[in-house]
Amino acid sequence: MAFMAGQLALYAFLLLMLLAATLDVLSLHIPNWIVIALAMLFFPIAFITGMPGVALGLHTATAVVLLIAGYGLFSFGMIGGGDAKLMSVAGLWLGFPVVLPFLLFAAIAGGILAAAIGLWAVVSLEARIRGDRLERAVTRLSPDLPYGFALAAGVILAVPFSRWMAFVV
Repeated sequence: MAFMAGQLALYAFLLLMLLAATLDVLSLHIPNWIVIALAMLFFPIAFITGMPGVALGLHTATAVVLLIAGYGLFSFGMIGGGDAKLMSVAGLWLGFPVVLPFLLFAAIAGGILAAAIGLWAVVSLEARIRGDRLERAVTRLSPDLPYGFALAAGVILAVPFSRWMAFVV
């Protein structure tokens, strides 16, 4: 029972992260119901799979620390509110110390994503300059970054280091 619940939980976690990333790319919005579903799914699964109390505490503390850090980044306009919440719930699932490679992988994926979107913005800027004044075209060159995509990539790359891999056949 615990093995199958752990397997289903891992797949649900990854599927919901991918859904959040897809919706973020398409609409620059991560729905709250995804974050809530991820958070609500974690605790019963942790109980069913026999997660020790100390580990549960570390996972929860990791989520709280990431939520505080995420909202710090949000307050400076560096990430969106949905990104902060998604980062926190990913930390809940991954826990400490797996959260460290997750953050590293998410930062690398975010940098690659930012470079790709920035390059696309510069290329499309050329077309706008032809029909627009340079000053107006350049001021619009601040594309939004769907960081949920980078967070999902970080989760996918960090999951092999997590306790959830014990449930993979």
